Amino acid sequence: MDIELDYSKLGKRIKEQRLKQHLTQEKLGEIVDVATSNISHIERATTQVSLPSLVKIANALDTTLDQLVCDSLHSIADLYIEQDISNLLQGCSLAEKQILKDIIVAAKKSLKEHR
Repeated sequence: MDIELDYSKLGKRIKEQRLKQHLTQEKLGEIVDVATSNISHIERATTQVSLPSLVKIANALDTTLDQLVCDSLHSIADLYIEQDISNLLQGCSLAEKQILKDIIVAAKKSLKEHR
């Protein structure tokens, strides 16, 4: 059985977590004992990260493996997408949230019409 891991989304999540921790690629590389260029390649999905390195990265970023690979875990992907949307709404006014809701409703309607 092949593992279907979305390395592009994994790299994006690693970068997001790294920035939340205010770490440079160089500093993260030092912590997990890999070259800065390797961190760059992982974030840009130009290389496939090994499981031991991924565990080191998750620990260094104070996160969990499921948070980093959630896009590839079909059983929890929806949960993390909803959490991402909720995070995007933080700091929005009620009026802004209403506008975003209207945009989502219109987009959903358009998607249904074009299936």
